[in-house]
Order: sequence, then C-alpha cells, then structure tokens
Amino acid sequence: MYGEFAAVYDRLTQEVDYPAWAAHYQGMLAQRGVAAGSRVLEAACGTGNLTIHLARHYQLLPGDQSPEMLSVAALKARNAGLTLPFVRQDMRNLSAHRPAQAVVCGCDGVNYLLTKADLRRFLKSAWEVLAPGGVIAFDISSFHKLSQVLGHNTLGMKEEDICYLWRNAWQAGSRRLSMALSIFVKTPDGLWRLIEETQTQRAWLQEEVEEALEEAGFESAACYGDMTLGQPAKNARRLHFCATKPQEG
Repeated sequence: MYGEFAAVYDRLTQEVDYPAWAAHYQGMLAQRGVAAGSRVLEAACGTGNLTIHLARHYQLLPGDQSPEMLSVAALKARNAGLTLPFVRQDMRNLSAHRPAQAVVCGCDGVNYLLTKADLRRFLKSAWEVLAPGGVIAFDISSFHKLSQVLGHNTLGMKEEDICYLWRNAWQAGSRRLSMALSIFVKTPDGLWRLIEETQTQRAWLQEEVEEALEEAGFESAACYGDMTLGQPAKNARRLHFCATKPQEG
C-alpha cells in the first residue's frame, strides 16, 4: 500500500482543510494541558499534511510505515523550512528516545487497523511512549461514513492532468470497506500512466474504541464529532478521540 500512490496522494486530497484539522488537534491537546512546545509523536503521518502545521507548535516526532510517504513528507517539510526527524515505524510499534507529552494519529490512521489485536497494539505502544499525564488523540471515519456515505458507491474525478475511478465495496459482517482506485496521471510526453491502488479500512464503533482505551489504561476518554468539541451526532462522518495516561503515584 502507498507505493506509487504516495506521489499523487496530495492531488487527490487537495480540497481537505488540513490547517483546520491541525488546529482542531491543537484545541483537543490544549484542553488536556498539552502546551505549545511539547514533545508530540505523530503516528501514520502520511505525506505530512498535518505534520507541517503541527510542527509549528510542537516538538514533533513524525513517523509512518511507508518509505514513499515519508519521502514526500520530508520534502514537503524542507520546502516549508522545517527540519523534522522523520522515522519509519509501524503505528502498532511506536518508539521514541524520550517520553512524549502527546501521541497524535490523524486522517483515518486507526481505520487501517483491521483487527482488535492491531488496535490494542497501537494503544499499548502509545501508552509506552507517553510520559505520565500524557495525552493520546486520534480520529476515525465513522461507521456511518464507511457504510452509508462511501459504502458500495463509485466515485470519480477528472482534471486536465489527472483523473481517478474509486470503487468501494462494503462488507457488513466484518465492517470493512474495500477501496479500489484506478488513477491516471498524464506524463510530460502526453501519455497516461495508470496507478492501481487497493486499500481496506475498518469501521470502528465508538463504544469499542472507548473500551479499548480503557483496557489500555487510559482515563477520561472523550469522543467528539466532525471537528468539534461536542458529542458526535448519529450521522457524524468523523469521530475524534482523546484520552489521558494517568499520573504516576
């Protein structure tokens, strides 16, 4: 996953308001006492769309499992005048030289954890890299979004130099969404190059995420809906979670 796709990912997500998304994370972290300048580990940073905004407020430690994504993110950071310690690491096995005050995982990273064991591994590793009193914050595409909005739909986009066909298949029993993308990119010589990408996301329920946070040892878990600090509506498309590692003693 995310091989050649990394090179065109930003073109397909250019309408996403990443500054607002990053600002929402700042608000959630500030509410839990994570101050500007704190050490924040970003899991599954992708091409760095949140990274470059978060890095202006925190000592950011960004990582991702995909070397192609990290390459794009590192170039983006350099172009923004940022020097960041990008690390290749699986979000289920996070590590840091020193404890972090927060762990952040945005843009559906947790939806790519397909089993309860994977979710538990992520939360356990986040717990281990956090300092006492540290905060975990992440977001997911909701069950409503994956099952009803994307569901079995086919989506498409066409521009002068890029177009795609995005076909979805919802599996109700496993609560998984299979996504097949056929992306056509126009080359400088006028030919079209085809990039095929397949991905799978799991629709996690609010209750099971909160239960997993509690089992991992986190406390004061909260769930917000659609880039707010309010309770999620039944048809919320995005859920944001925030919880705290207890202080020692």
